[in-house]
Amino acid sequence: MKKEFLKRAMATGLVAAMAFTTAACGNSNTGNATTDDASTTNNAAATDDATSEAVDSTETAAAGDGSYENCTLTISWWGGDSRHSATQEALDLFMEKYPGITVESTYSAWDGWEEKMATAFAAGSAQDVNQINWNWITQYDADGSVFLDLNEYSNVIDLSQVDSKFLAMCEAGDGSQAGIPISMTGRILYWDKTTFDEVGCEIPTSLDELMACGEAFAAYGDDYYPLALGEYDRMIFMVYYLESVYGNDWVTGDTLNYTAEQVTEGLEFIQSLEDAHVIPSIATIAGDGAASLDQNQNWIDGHYAGIFEWDSSASKFQAALEEGREFVVGDYLTGMGDYQGGFSKVSMAWAINANCEHPKEAAMLVNFLMNDEDAAKILKSERGIPVSQSALAAAEADGGLDGIVVEANRKVLAYVSNSLDPYFEDSTLKSSDGVYYDVMAGLSYGDYTAEEAAEILIDGVNAVISQ
Repeated sequence: MKKEFLKRAMATGLVAAMAFTTAACGNSNTGNATTDDASTTNNAAATDDATSEAVDSTETAAAGDGSYENCTLTISWWGGDSRHSATQEALDLFMEKYPGITVESTYSAWDGWEEKMATAFAAGSAQDVNQINWNWITQYDADGSVFLDLNEYSNVIDLSQVDSKFLAMCEAGDGSQAGIPISMTGRILYWDKTTFDEVGCEIPTSLDELMACGEAFAAYGDDYYPLALGEYDRMIFMVYYLESVYGNDWVTGDTLNYTAEQVTEGLEFIQSLEDAHVIPSIATIAGDGAASLDQNQNWIDGHYAGIFEWDSSASKFQAALEEGREFVVGDYLTGMGDYQGGFSKVSMAWAINANCEHPKEAAMLVNFLMNDEDAAKILKSERGIPVSQSALAAAEADGGLDGIVVEANRKVLAYVSNSLDPYFEDSTLKSSDGVYYDVMAGLSYGDYTAEEAAEILIDGVNAVISQ
């Protein structure tokens, strides 16, 4: 069965040879990092003759004692075009406030990003400041050797702006503060209301209504679907369904809380959505030739009228739509079960490479991106609703928070009742050649029965959590 998955993966471009060479923190002679699909920008700094005397230490906590060294820092992140533009603008402001510090950026879409960063973390060559997923701390920094302990720079980074329970989610196994959370997030439904109006369907609020939309969309056009779910989306949607039915977290500690029969039930539920024309097949999505759904023409023009995505990704998917299409936040579906399934997690965090040659200056950059009021007005909700109290207050007062993202985030945090284990997003499971993709693609292609897919999924999850 694994051979069949590899054939599918190679046919659809899921398996690709990728190299990622990056430059660690150094002086102005440090070269730019380059990749085939990532954009790298060398942001010009101001001249060196204006340095720490230009810094007003009361303006931001980042200055610490007000001194810093002239240096070149590197930073990486993934996201969509709107996040790229906002982050670049914020970095330009940072360099204006701290002349003598140059910041070089490397960024791209999500597709293939974790594989590249995993290579860089293992080699110790990742950028100085990195946007990370919270589970990367467990996966790549279990002993606290990959990411800098931010507690050592608490006089530079104002950690008090973030709730202690959120900070605790970004601790490494040795108790070090490996990252600082930017926002909290969860998955929620988004709809292209324009397409639903054209088809003549109301936005579904129950599972029965969603299933009925499948029939209506099929009658409207074979290539129209009320919802689109890729392999990883299907995995999260299945867990949402099972948690709604049974109420248990997917995994607690090193224990998978669902039996083979229950996992089979969840997989049969996912397949029922495809059979009812609610979601396109994996082969259909692969045939679209897009790296991600926000870049898929069928989402852009409304043929795919719904997604199940992170609340922090709302602006990316909304911006991708053709002009004039109405993008709305949905509700969690009734009729799924007796429980409020779904989970929230740290959306993403900032972390500093432990090998950074200028850790204080890197900490200044992290503090600026987290807590600076002017930066918050630029970054707005590009990485979700800020958990930094100062950033949230500044962005709200400026009217800069995306109303869609605010609405989605509040719905998520008010509804979901389950916790996400840090191994759920382990690359062995989540990557494009991982267990989730194998199981969901194999089920969709007909290579696996639901029972066979359940066995593969359970074995894969147990192998990861038992490590």
